[in-house]
Amino acid sequence: MWIMRPMLGIVLGLALVNATSAAHTTAGLLLSHDALKSGETFWAGIQLRMAPGWHTYWRNAGDSGRPTTVTWKLPPGITAGEIAWPTPEKLTKAGLTTYVYHNEAILLVPLTVDKTAQPGSLELAADVVWLECSEEVCLPGRGQVKYRVTVGVESKVSEQGAAIEKSRQKLPELKPAGFAGGWWESLAPTNDKRSLVIEWSPQTAGVAGDFFPFASEEYIVASATETLGTVAGKMRLRKVVESLNKDWPKAVAGLLLEKAAAGSARAFEVQIGPAASAPAASAPVLAAASPSPDVAAATGPAEEPKGIGLLLANLGLAFLGGLVLNLMPCVLPVIALKIFGFVNQAQESPRRVRQLGLIYGAGVVMSFLILAGLVIGGKLVSWGAQFGDPRFVIAITILVCFIAMNLFGVFEVMLGGRAMEAAAEAAGKEGAGGAFFNGVLATVLGTSCSAPFLAGAIGYAYFQPPVVIALIFAFVGLGLAAPYVVLSFQPGWLRYLPKPGPWMEKFKVAMGFPMLATAAWLLSLIGRHHGTRGVLWLGVFLVILALSAWIFGEFYQRGRTRRAFSLVLSLAILGLGYGWVLEGQLNWRTKPRPPTENLASVDPEGIDWKPWSHDAVKQARDAGKVVFVDFTADWCLNCQANKKLSIEIPSVRKKLKELDAVTLIADYTLADEHPEITEELARFKRNAVPLVLVYPKDASKPPLVLPPALLPSIVLEALDKAAQ
Repeated sequence: MWIMRPMLGIVLGLALVNATSAAHTTAGLLLSHDALKSGETFWAGIQLRMAPGWHTYWRNAGDSGRPTTVTWKLPPGITAGEIAWPTPEKLTKAGLTTYVYHNEAILLVPLTVDKTAQPGSLELAADVVWLECSEEVCLPGRGQVKYRVTVGVESKVSEQGAAIEKSRQKLPELKPAGFAGGWWESLAPTNDKRSLVIEWSPQTAGVAGDFFPFASEEYIVASATETLGTVAGKMRLRKVVESLNKDWPKAVAGLLLEKAAAGSARAFEVQIGPAASAPAASAPVLAAASPSPDVAAATGPAEEPKGIGLLLANLGLAFLGGLVLNLMPCVLPVIALKIFGFVNQAQESPRRVRQLGLIYGAGVVMSFLILAGLVIGGKLVSWGAQFGDPRFVIAITILVCFIAMNLFGVFEVMLGGRAMEAAAEAAGKEGAGGAFFNGVLATVLGTSCSAPFLAGAIGYAYFQPPVVIALIFAFVGLGLAAPYVVLSFQPGWLRYLPKPGPWMEKFKVAMGFPMLATAAWLLSLIGRHHGTRGVLWLGVFLVILALSAWIFGEFYQRGRTRRAFSLVLSLAILGLGYGWVLEGQLNWRTKPRPPTENLASVDPEGIDWKPWSHDAVKQARDAGKVVFVDFTADWCLNCQANKKLSIEIPSVRKKLKELDAVTLIADYTLADEHPEITEELARFKRNAVPLVLVYPKDASKPPLVLPPALLPSIVLEALDKAAQ
């Protein structure tokens, strides 16, 4: 067996090295009643309190953000209705408009007690998930709220009853059909955008109007509102509507706002059934307005999709993504280990082969469930983000070097305590511990890659309920493990492998080189955290580690005299190296201050990259430029492959210069230092890099989202389309 048992615990703990973000929003549960009786409906309030400068989002977040979700855990006999959302504020910044809550918001939910509810004290609980943002940073938040009530023969109003009632009075007023009307302005039926004129009689004189749309899977209503004035006592607004399918909506729902000069506002919940054209008696309206440039036009947020069909589709994508992950370069070292393991298993009994295959699969799936737990706990904000933590990178670099030295034969580690004859008999055999460890290692290294199909599934999983997150990640693990589990259940196929023999020792040594190459790649990531000096000192420690391992293997394991002294010397050298280098020189357990990044291209022949920001995109689009954005990271092997093979190549450079395109790079190497990139990835239903966007020079058109694995033809075709 190659890897000692304590290393399993080390690897399982590596993913826990991410920093935890402090919460700036707290959630609480208010109830209108402390005591209830059967047949009654009462009100629950999810109270969100935001720190100054922070906000959460309405049911339609707008151009960015995510609405708060509530998942109830109720005893039998008590059911929850839909959330009644208070009127939000409209926030516009950097060309993006969102609908938000500041300071405090109480989301009201009706709860009904039926006759099946058991009398006595019952606990009501809910999981609340939100996105909290300031001007610079967005962070996911999650909390569990609880409240204990009594079900009996009479009702009793709670101390929070007055606050609940006050919140109910502030809810938008529900208006019947006909309160507001509208019509489509004359545009070609094949156009995917139309202007909608909304008309209604104001309830108060001298007010300004606005319309906050509800999210829909059928259409997107642009955030910009154009006031058309008052005709025959009726106020008119114009909104641009984009259809997401071939049919135009028969009704557009949302809030009509009447805002007084003093700052107060009344909101009315309405459904507008647009007519095909303006009423004949109405005065002519202005010419159709051009929609304002919208960076997020392609991915305007909609309500969270629901339905078992969508869940099953994403589970399928997760499985396929895990399957394709086996072909990614990040998993290559573990594939080499598995090949060696199958050669070893050729002489095993079919039952033993199946057992080891299942253990390997269990290691993969359990590791992915640990990742799911980190996502649920808010400690893993995106796929592969742990590679942005220098403590994780240092630990995994040391571990991979340790494995490589073992494969090279510098030392042998056995699970048993027997000496050399046991080692000779079992040398290289893959036991249960090794199978499980390889599954863990495949997961740890695999998270640095984002395979096709995987980005969509992982993006869907984030902000879903905990059970769905766990299911999606488990299916990725099942896909990654599937080829090896299938092979283990087909032992007849193993006969095509060469018979075990002396050649295996040389093959084992050869397998150490892919592992060593992985260590070299990991070592290169340290420079972004600790600079060139950090790379040097970590290299010094790896040399000390190699010396300690050589003394351990040569003089303790294979030696015949002074073995105790050799063991003490090996451990002393390792301890000295740890204290002097990792603690003294690197201070590795404390995250360093990120070095100043220079993202501009230093190659005069290369692409002239500029740092990405929302403002940079908006300025380029306002100037009528094609914009090419690369969301990338040093630790993302897919990103580096795309850059070398499909982006930083002569044909693409030439095309970008011909178009005078603006090229922006969003560097996600230090993931937790760039929450704005995390938020942008989530807006495009991604929670991993790479993500490449091409914005057309026509600012009214949405960006083109390129696939994770690029070819030069894909990039060139997108640039040609963006230039039209």
